[in-house]
Amino acid sequence: MKENRNMAEKNQVTDNQFQKIVNKVSLITIILNALLSVFKLFAGIFAHSTAMISDAVHSASDVFSTIIVIIGVGISTRDADREHPYGHERMECVAAILLSTVLFFTGLGIGIQALGDIMQGNYESLEMPGILALIAAVVSIVTKEGMYWYTRYYAKKIDSSALMADAWHHRSDAFSSIGALIGIAGSRLGFPVMDAAASLVIFVFIVKAAFDIFKDALNKMVDHSGDEKTEKEIYNCVMRHEDVRGIDLLRSRIFGNKIYVDLEIEVNASYTLERAHEIAEEVHEEIERNFPKVKHVMIHVNPAK
Repeated sequence: MKENRNMAEKNQVTDNQFQKIVNKVSLITIILNALLSVFKLFAGIFAHSTAMISDAVHSASDVFSTIIVIIGVGISTRDADREHPYGHERMECVAAILLSTVLFFTGLGIGIQALGDIMQGNYESLEMPGILALIAAVVSIVTKEGMYWYTRYYAKKIDSSALMADAWHHRSDAFSSIGALIGIAGSRLGFPVMDAAASLVIFVFIVKAAFDIFKDALNKMVDHSGDEKTEKEIYNCVMRHEDVRGIDLLRSRIFGNKIYVDLEIEVNASYTLERAHEIAEEVHEEIERNFPKVKHVMIHVNPAK
Protein backbone atom coordinates (compact mmCIF):
# COMPACT_ATOMS: atom_id res chain seq x y z
CA MET A 1 0.00 0.00 0.00
CA LYS A 2 2.72 2.44 1.03
CA GLU A 3 4.82 1.41 -1.98
CA ASN A 4 1.92 2.08 -4.38
CA ARG A 5 1.33 5.46 -2.81
CA ASN A 6 4.96 6.50 -3.13
CA MET A 7 4.99 5.41 -6.78
CA ALA A 8 1.80 7.35 -7.46
CA GLU A 9 3.21 10.53 -5.88
CA LYS A 10 6.45 10.11 -7.83
CA ASN A 11 4.60 9.80 -11.17
CA GLN A 12 2.10 12.58 -10.47
CA VAL A 13 2.56 15.47 -12.90
CA THR A 14 0.63 18.74 -12.65
CA ASP A 15 -0.94 20.33 -15.72
CA ASN A 16 1.66 23.10 -15.56
CA GLN A 17 4.55 20.60 -15.49
CA PHE A 18 2.85 18.59 -18.24
CA GLN A 19 2.69 21.66 -20.50
CA LYS A 20 6.30 22.67 -19.78
CA ILE A 21 7.64 19.20 -20.60
CA VAL A 22 5.66 19.02 -23.84
CA ASN A 23 6.85 22.48 -24.90
CA LYS A 24 10.49 21.66 -24.09
CA VAL A 25 10.49 18.34 -25.96
CA SER A 26 8.54 19.81 -28.88
CA LEU A 27 10.87 22.80 -29.29
CA ILE A 28 13.94 20.55 -29.42
CA THR A 29 12.34 18.19 -31.96
CA ILE A 30 11.15 21.09 -34.15
CA ILE A 31 14.67 22.54 -34.34
CA LEU A 32 16.29 19.15 -35.04
CA ASN A 33 13.68 18.17 -37.63
CA ALA A 34 13.97 21.51 -39.44
CA LEU A 35 17.76 21.20 -39.66
CA LEU A 36 17.57 17.53 -40.64
CA SER A 37 14.95 18.07 -43.36
CA VAL A 38 17.00 20.89 -44.93
CA PHE A 39 20.14 18.73 -44.88
CA LYS A 40 18.35 15.71 -46.39
CA LEU A 41 16.67 17.84 -49.06
CA PHE A 42 20.05 19.35 -49.99
CA ALA A 43 21.61 15.86 -50.10
CA GLY A 44 18.71 14.43 -52.12
CA ILE A 45 18.84 17.18 -54.74
CA PHE A 46 22.61 17.34 -55.19
CA ALA A 47 23.13 13.57 -54.88
CA HIS A 48 20.20 12.83 -57.24
CA SER A 49 18.29 10.59 -54.79
CA THR A 50 14.47 10.49 -54.90
CA ALA A 51 14.50 8.33 -51.76
CA MET A 52 16.39 11.00 -49.82
CA ILE A 53 14.09 13.76 -51.11
CA SER A 54 11.10 11.66 -49.96
CA ASP A 55 12.77 11.20 -46.59
CA ALA A 56 13.32 14.97 -46.37
CA VAL A 57 9.59 15.55 -46.97
CA HIS A 58 8.86 13.05 -44.18
CA SER A 59 11.12 14.96 -41.77
CA ALA A 60 9.55 18.26 -42.79
CA SER A 61 6.10 16.83 -41.96
CA ASP A 62 7.46 16.13 -38.45
CA VAL A 63 7.81 19.87 -37.86
CA PHE A 64 4.14 20.42 -38.70
CA SER A 65 3.03 17.41 -36.64
CA THR A 66 4.95 18.60 -33.57
CA ILE A 67 3.23 21.98 -33.83
CA ILE A 68 -0.10 20.10 -33.84
CA VAL A 69 0.99 18.29 -30.67
CA ILE A 70 1.86 21.58 -28.92
CA ILE A 71 -1.52 23.10 -29.80
CA GLY A 72 -3.47 19.96 -28.87
CA VAL A 73 -1.75 19.46 -25.52
CA GLY A 74 -2.04 23.18 -24.75
CA ILE A 75 -5.81 23.01 -25.15
CA SER A 76 -6.12 19.66 -23.32
CA THR A 77 -4.56 21.08 -20.12
CA ARG A 78 -7.08 23.90 -19.80
CA ASP A 79 -9.29 23.83 -16.72
CA ALA A 80 -12.90 22.68 -16.95
CA ASP A 81 -15.41 25.42 -17.79
CA ARG A 82 -19.17 25.81 -18.25
CA GLU A 83 -19.13 24.46 -21.81
CA HIS A 84 -16.66 21.66 -20.97
CA PRO A 85 -17.41 20.53 -17.39
CA TYR A 86 -15.28 17.39 -17.78
CA GLY A 87 -12.21 19.28 -19.00
CA HIS A 88 -10.47 19.27 -22.39
CA GLU A 89 -8.35 16.09 -22.23
CA ARG A 90 -9.80 14.71 -25.46
CA MET A 91 -8.27 17.56 -27.43
CA GLU A 92 -4.97 15.71 -27.11
CA CYS A 93 -6.63 12.79 -28.94
CA VAL A 94 -7.84 15.21 -31.61
CA ALA A 95 -4.23 16.37 -32.05
CA ALA A 96 -3.11 12.74 -32.42
CA ILE A 97 -5.82 12.09 -35.06
CA LEU A 98 -4.76 15.19 -37.00
CA LEU A 99 -1.16 13.99 -36.78
CA SER A 100 -2.10 10.57 -38.16
CA THR A 101 -3.94 12.25 -41.05
CA VAL A 102 -0.89 14.37 -41.90
CA LEU A 103 1.29 11.24 -41.77
CA PHE A 104 -1.05 9.30 -44.05
CA PHE A 105 -1.23 11.90 -46.80
CA THR A 106 2.53 12.52 -46.58
CA GLY A 107 3.14 8.81 -47.09
CA LEU A 108 0.54 8.62 -49.86
CA GLY A 109 2.29 11.34 -51.87
CA ILE A 110 5.65 9.58 -51.47
CA GLY A 111 4.11 6.23 -52.45
CA ILE A 112 2.46 7.57 -55.61
CA GLN A 113 5.73 9.17 -56.77
CA ALA A 114 7.74 6.00 -56.05
CA LEU A 115 5.23 3.76 -57.80
CA GLY A 116 5.33 6.02 -60.86
CA ASP A 117 9.14 5.74 -61.04
CA ILE A 118 8.98 1.94 -60.73
CA MET A 119 6.18 1.51 -63.28
CA GLN A 120 7.91 3.58 -65.98
CA GLY A 121 10.27 0.66 -66.69
CA ASN A 122 13.09 2.80 -68.11
CA TYR A 123 15.39 2.40 -65.11
CA GLU A 124 18.50 3.45 -67.02
CA SER A 125 17.12 7.00 -67.10
CA LEU A 126 17.22 7.14 -63.31
CA GLU A 127 20.36 8.82 -62.01
CA MET A 128 22.66 7.01 -59.60
CA PRO A 129 22.64 8.70 -56.16
CA GLY A 130 25.85 10.28 -54.92
CA ILE A 131 27.77 9.47 -51.73
CA LEU A 132 26.25 12.51 -49.99
CA ALA A 133 22.85 10.76 -50.02
CA LEU A 134 24.36 7.78 -48.17
CA ILE A 135 25.88 10.06 -45.53
CA ALA A 136 22.56 11.88 -45.09
CA ALA A 137 20.74 8.56 -44.58
CA VAL A 138 23.15 7.47 -41.84
CA VAL A 139 22.91 10.85 -40.09
CA SER A 140 19.12 10.67 -40.29
CA ILE A 141 18.93 7.17 -38.81
CA VAL A 142 21.09 8.08 -35.80
CA THR A 143 19.37 11.42 -35.19
CA LYS A 144 15.79 10.17 -35.53
CA GLU A 145 16.37 7.11 -33.36
CA GLY A 146 17.82 9.37 -30.67
CA MET A 147 14.79 11.68 -30.95
CA TYR A 148 12.48 8.66 -30.66
CA TRP A 149 14.00 7.55 -27.32
CA TYR A 150 14.13 11.11 -26.00
CA THR A 151 10.47 11.83 -26.83
CA ARG A 152 9.32 8.39 -25.70
CA TYR A 153 10.96 8.88 -22.29
CA TYR A 154 9.00 12.05 -21.59
CA ALA A 155 5.78 10.69 -23.18
CA LYS A 156 5.82 7.80 -20.70
CA LYS A 157 6.81 10.08 -17.83
CA ILE A 158 3.77 12.34 -18.28
CA ASP A 159 1.53 9.72 -19.97
CA SER A 160 0.90 11.78 -23.10
CA SER A 161 -0.66 9.97 -26.08
CA ALA A 162 0.07 12.88 -28.43
CA LEU A 163 3.73 13.01 -27.39
CA MET A 164 3.98 9.23 -27.73
CA ALA A 165 2.48 9.54 -31.22
CA ASP A 166 5.16 12.08 -32.03
CA ALA A 167 7.82 9.66 -30.70
CA TRP A 168 6.58 6.93 -33.05
CA HIS A 169 6.65 9.47 -35.85
CA HIS A 170 10.39 9.83 -35.18
CA ARG A 171 10.81 6.04 -35.12
CA SER A 172 8.97 5.70 -38.45
CA ASP A 173 11.31 8.33 -39.88
CA ALA A 174 14.31 6.31 -38.67
CA PHE A 175 12.91 3.20 -40.34
CA SER A 176 12.24 5.10 -43.54
CA SER A 177 15.84 6.34 -43.51
CA ILE A 178 17.02 2.73 -43.22
CA GLY A 179 14.94 1.98 -46.31
CA ALA A 180 16.47 4.99 -48.03
CA LEU A 181 19.98 3.81 -47.07
CA ILE A 182 19.37 0.35 -48.56
CA GLY A 183 17.82 1.82 -51.70
CA ILE A 184 20.63 4.32 -52.24
CA ALA A 185 23.29 1.67 -51.63
CA GLY A 186 21.54 -0.73 -54.04
CA SER A 187 21.28 1.96 -56.67
CA ARG A 188 24.99 2.76 -56.37
CA LEU A 189 25.75 -0.96 -56.78
CA GLY A 190 24.10 -0.95 -60.21
CA PHE A 191 20.37 -1.31 -59.47
CA PRO A 192 18.90 2.16 -60.08
CA VAL A 193 15.31 1.05 -59.38
CA MET A 194 16.31 0.39 -55.75
CA ASP A 195 16.22 4.11 -54.99
CA ALA A 196 12.57 4.33 -56.08
CA ALA A 197 11.78 1.04 -54.31
CA ALA A 198 13.16 2.53 -51.10
CA SER A 199 10.66 5.37 -51.39
CA LEU A 200 7.90 2.77 -51.64
CA VAL A 201 9.17 1.12 -48.45
CA ILE A 202 9.13 4.53 -46.74
CA PHE A 203 5.48 4.89 -47.79
CA VAL A 204 4.58 1.59 -46.07
CA PHE A 205 6.27 2.59 -42.79
CA ILE A 206 4.58 5.99 -42.75
CA VAL A 207 1.10 4.60 -43.40
CA LYS A 208 1.58 1.90 -40.72
CA ALA A 209 2.58 4.54 -38.16
CA ALA A 210 -0.42 6.70 -39.16
CA PHE A 211 -2.80 3.76 -38.65
CA ASP A 212 -1.40 2.88 -35.21
CA ILE A 213 -1.63 6.50 -34.01
CA PHE A 214 -5.18 6.86 -35.34
CA LYS A 215 -6.33 3.61 -33.70
CA ASP A 216 -4.90 4.53 -30.28
CA ALA A 217 -6.45 8.04 -30.37
CA LEU A 218 -9.82 6.70 -31.51
CA ASN A 219 -9.95 4.22 -28.61
CA LYS A 220 -9.48 7.11 -26.19
CA MET A 221 -12.18 9.16 -27.92
CA VAL A 222 -15.01 6.61 -27.57
CA ASP A 223 -15.01 5.97 -23.79
CA HIS A 224 -12.95 2.81 -24.00
CA SER A 225 -12.76 1.00 -20.64
CA GLY A 226 -9.53 0.99 -18.65
CA ASP A 227 -7.26 -2.03 -18.83
CA GLU A 228 -8.10 -5.12 -16.75
CA LYS A 229 -4.93 -4.84 -14.63
CA THR A 230 -5.74 -1.27 -13.53
CA GLU A 231 -9.35 -2.16 -12.69
CA LYS A 232 -8.15 -5.13 -10.61
CA GLU A 233 -5.73 -2.89 -8.72
CA ILE A 234 -8.52 -0.37 -8.05
CA TYR A 235 -10.74 -3.21 -6.82
CA ASN A 236 -8.05 -4.39 -4.37
CA CYS A 237 -7.44 -0.81 -3.22
CA VAL A 238 -11.15 -0.34 -2.39
CA MET A 239 -11.47 -3.68 -0.62
CA ARG A 240 -8.56 -2.84 1.67
CA HIS A 241 -10.81 -0.35 3.44
CA GLU A 242 -12.00 -2.05 6.63
CA ASP A 243 -15.60 -0.78 6.33
CA VAL A 244 -16.18 -1.82 2.71
CA ARG A 245 -18.07 -5.15 2.73
CA GLY A 246 -18.14 -5.60 -1.03
CA ILE A 247 -18.26 -3.99 -4.47
CA ASP A 248 -21.48 -4.17 -6.50
CA LEU A 249 -20.18 -2.24 -9.50
CA LEU A 250 -16.81 -1.05 -10.80
CA ARG A 251 -16.63 0.61 -14.20
CA SER A 252 -13.94 2.76 -15.76
CA ARG A 253 -13.66 4.81 -18.92
CA ILE A 254 -10.71 6.53 -20.55
CA PHE A 255 -11.17 10.24 -21.21
CA GLY A 256 -8.14 11.51 -23.13
CA ASN A 257 -5.20 10.33 -21.04
CA LYS A 258 -7.24 10.25 -17.81
CA ILE A 259 -9.54 7.63 -16.26
CA TYR A 260 -12.99 8.13 -14.74
CA VAL A 261 -14.28 5.49 -12.31
CA ASP A 262 -17.86 4.61 -11.26
CA LEU A 263 -18.20 2.58 -8.06
CA GLU A 264 -20.97 1.02 -5.98
CA ILE A 265 -19.72 -0.18 -2.60
CA GLU A 266 -21.45 -2.06 0.22
CA VAL A 267 -21.21 -0.86 3.82
CA ASN A 268 -22.93 -1.86 7.06
CA ALA A 269 -26.65 -1.09 6.73
CA SER A 270 -26.80 0.22 10.30
CA TYR A 271 -24.31 3.04 9.67
CA THR A 272 -25.58 6.60 9.69
CA LEU A 273 -25.71 8.57 6.46
CA GLU A 274 -22.85 10.71 7.77
CA ARG A 275 -20.61 7.67 8.40
CA ALA A 276 -21.46 6.15 5.01
CA HIS A 277 -20.50 9.45 3.38
CA GLU A 278 -17.19 9.50 5.27
CA ILE A 279 -16.37 5.99 4.01
CA ALA A 280 -17.14 7.00 0.43
CA GLU A 281 -14.87 10.05 0.77
CA GLU A 282 -12.05 7.94 2.22
CA VAL A 283 -12.31 5.42 -0.65
CA HIS A 284 -12.43 8.28 -3.16
CA GLU A 285 -9.27 9.90 -1.77
CA GLU A 286 -7.42 6.58 -1.55
CA ILE A 287 -8.08 5.78 -5.22
CA GLU A 288 -6.99 9.20 -6.47
CA ARG A 289 -3.89 9.07 -4.25
CA ASN A 290 -2.78 5.67 -5.55
CA PHE A 291 -3.77 6.09 -9.20
CA PRO A 292 -2.54 9.39 -10.74
CA LYS A 293 -4.33 8.66 -14.03
CA VAL A 294 -7.71 8.63 -12.26
CA LYS A 295 -9.15 12.12 -12.57
CA HIS A 296 -12.50 11.53 -10.84
CA VAL A 297 -14.36 8.81 -8.94
CA MET A 298 -18.15 8.66 -8.56
CA ILE A 299 -19.14 6.46 -5.59
CA HIS A 300 -22.61 5.17 -4.69
CA VAL A 301 -23.07 3.51 -1.28
CA ASN A 302 -25.37 0.44 -0.89
CA PRO A 303 -26.39 -1.27 2.35
CA ALA A 304 -24.58 -4.58 2.75
CA LYS A 305 -26.84 -7.60 2.25
